[in-house]
Amino acid sequence: MRFLRFGLLAWGGPAAQIDMIRRECVEEEGWVDEETFKKTLALYQVLPGPEAHELCVYFGRIRGGRVGGLMAGLGFMLPGFLLMLGLSALYVEADLADHLDEAFYGLKAAVAAILARAVVRLGRGFITDVPLALIAAAAFAATLGLDAGFIVVLLGGGILYELWVNARLWTGRAGSFSLAVPIAVAVVAGTVTLSLTADIFWVGIKSGLVTFGGAYTVIPFLHDVAVADKLWLTEDQFIDGIALAGALPAPAIIISTFVGYLAGGLAGGIVMTVGIFLPAFLFPIFLHRWFVAIADSARLRAFLLGVAAAVIGLIAAVIIDIVDAGVTDVWTAAIAVCAFLALNRWHGKLTIVYVVVASAVAGALLQALVV
Repeated sequence: MRFLRFGLLAWGGPAAQIDMIRRECVEEEGWVDEETFKKTLALYQVLPGPEAHELCVYFGRIRGGRVGGLMAGLGFMLPGFLLMLGLSALYVEADLADHLDEAFYGLKAAVAAILARAVVRLGRGFITDVPLALIAAAAFAATLGLDAGFIVVLLGGGILYELWVNARLWTGRAGSFSLAVPIAVAVVAGTVTLSLTADIFWVGIKSGLVTFGGAYTVIPFLHDVAVADKLWLTEDQFIDGIALAGALPAPAIIISTFVGYLAGGLAGGIVMTVGIFLPAFLFPIFLHRWFVAIADSARLRAFLLGVAAAVIGLIAAVIIDIVDAGVTDVWTAAIAVCAFLALNRWHGKLTIVYVVVASAVAGALLQALVV
């Protein structure tokens, strides 16, 4: 019940979710000390998946074994999943977008602000030196200017930073070994062809495996696959999904439910969600000690930090498309700027919800009175 309550109160994005978990599990309950919590958080911030969800699974594993980890993860994700599944059904079956044109006018502008704030937050956490900043800039340029694929950009970022940090060691065998797993994942991910439902599930698995640095990093991958490659969604629909996800008590990765539903109906929404959350269950339950060893390895950590920097560039590139689709006039530009300033100024648990609602109301009023 504790982690179900976390799920019901999981407003405000990763920072608010993590702070809520830390206060109760570390300060109040004392399940681990502050130093252990910081190391564990640092580990899950670098590895794929939503770090708040993985922390819940980790603490559930400590308290109740593997079953405890499973139940903790389910408790945290189920409220947001069920709400998003219901909203996805309304969006499609009740033609929600057409009925709420006025609200979505402002919401689409707010989405650009939400993602811009995410880039700033991630940049502060991961861009710690000039090479990482250059990798992020190169990822942005390669995605926007060369239309480079998601996997290519991620691997390129990881390899470049690995070379920068560990160039002297690359003559040894460990250098090739450190990259063997991500390269193998990329090769397999690019060569499998499946039916629609299985394809949706496989996209969810790949999203869960290759999105580094937290929940927001799933957005460029899903955008690349669902909008640009497979054409499951339009640009406008994808932006609507981000807006809906931002208003729910859930990690941003819950947009996967929306994408899956629009791609393949109820079954698509379920299998996409299962696929994308599966690594976030398996890693803390079965592979936590192995990942601790990875985090302690300077060579592998360098590769993962390069990947995280590349993801920041990818998100920035996606923002350009979203701004183009959502900021269509001076009024939506004003909404986007105000939303960004509010997100940057206030960091309360419900700030993002207030911003989303205020942007929707402002958009509706502008549509009625001015536009």
